[in-house]
Amino acid sequence: MKELQINTGSHTEFVDITGLVQAALKDLKLLAGAVTVFVPHTTAGIMINENADPDVLADIEFALEKIVPWQDAYRHGEGNAAAHVKASLMGSSVRVPVENGRLRLGTWQGVFFCEFDGPRSRKIWLM
Repeated sequence: MKELQINTGSHTEFVDITGLVQAALKDLKLLAGAVTVFVPHTTAGIMINENADPDVLADIEFALEKIVPWQDAYRHGEGNAAAHVKASLMGSSVRVPVENGRLRLGTWQGVFFCEFDGPRSRKIWLM
């Protein structure tokens, strides 16, 4: 297992971590199989999506805010219920195939850390 540290700078932020995950494969000595990217936080998630056009990420953020607005009739006392819901929608892990020590992603795909309660210092676990 390998732990990565990431610092986010915004309340909602999508951070392309594809390069970090790829670099970590060397430390994991993983040449073939799959790597699981896991986020051990309840107000952050992980996703695979397009990393070529930044408008895609803006559209995802817009849609999530429309579906789960920050202010609503939530009961969670900390005031970050929307972040918990958004993290649940994204999920806490993705599994990516590895071949010849390289991530096997589609042409336009990248791995993104999804921050919904930032800015914060976060962990990402690879296994």
